[in-house]
Amino acid sequence: MIRQRLDVRILFVGNFLPSTVASKSASEELLVRLNTNGWQVLKTTSQQSRTLKIFYMLGDTISKSGQYDIAVVDLFSGAAFIWAELVCAALKALDKPFILVLHGGGLPDFAIKHPHRVKRLLNGTAAVVTPSQWIAQAFAHWRSNIRCIPNAIQVSAYPFRLRPCPEPRLCWLRAFHAVYQPWLAVEVVARLKADFPAIELTMIGPDKRDGSLERVQELIRQHHLEDAVHIVGGVAKPEVPRWLSQGEIFLNTTNVDNTPVSVIEALACGLCVVSTNVGGIPYLLEDEADALLVPPDDPQAMAYAVRRILTEPGLAERLSRNARAKAEKFDWTNVLNSWEELFIQVSQAV
Repeated sequence: MIRQRLDVRILFVGNFLPSTVASKSASEELLVRLNTNGWQVLKTTSQQSRTLKIFYMLGDTISKSGQYDIAVVDLFSGAAFIWAELVCAALKALDKPFILVLHGGGLPDFAIKHPHRVKRLLNGTAAVVTPSQWIAQAFAHWRSNIRCIPNAIQVSAYPFRLRPCPEPRLCWLRAFHAVYQPWLAVEVVARLKADFPAIELTMIGPDKRDGSLERVQELIRQHHLEDAVHIVGGVAKPEVPRWLSQGEIFLNTTNVDNTPVSVIEALACGLCVVSTNVGGIPYLLEDEADALLVPPDDPQAMAYAVRRILTEPGLAERLSRNARAKAEKFDWTNVLNSWEELFIQVSQAV
């Protein structure tokens, strides 16, 4: 495979933010792993401006056409779908085979609203990949041969600690954006503070500047939780295991989700996970086995789940032990080979 690896050049088209702004995306992690394994890889812009981003992506796709053989295009819903359409149109004009990677819990609803656009885009690809069986099933109507290759982490980088008797130290790790409902985590703390005075919540993630961070800060003031809730902001990817390891219970509060790497990271560290039961989450987590799942938009239900973990004998230890076992299925050693085989198949079919 080494010779084939060196002969196939790959362009990654996605939302690659600077390392100082956010952790690497799943696609950028893949790019780094491939490069280490001897593949020739390129990526498009790290430009943050939405308008300029489209021009840079198109510019890179066209101007670097002689430097790659196949392309990998991340596909999200909403406005991000537009730049994917434009890039894929350019790739077709250049006669470059490309692989679509379906991300984001909002894609199934988007596809229902825009079936013709979705069908047209999927039918023009060399392959379609998603990290979630949920997405694969939702899109089977438009494309039957979608491959499921999960998001991956290097499990060995996440120190495991069994939580048989957890302290009330909660952790939240996502971007401060409305889709992830960060304020729900604060409401959970507010409901538990009286019975667990030592409760703490650490919130980790960049500010997406949609007002979510300000809403969280206002709730902290309203509930007088200044000493209980600590907002860290975004951290570099190598720092994530250290921050997670300081927690005991992980809150995933989102309204829309697919296969979030942050949850897999929490599992790897052995945190007891409480998550909303939305999108691809029930395909990732098993309720009562490796996590507790609750309805979305329900801080009372999430607080009750946390209370159970803190008080119910044997529950925390079971969740923590099974969490690590689940995370090991997502190690890069199991996932990278699937991507390499796909790239070789696509390049040989040209």
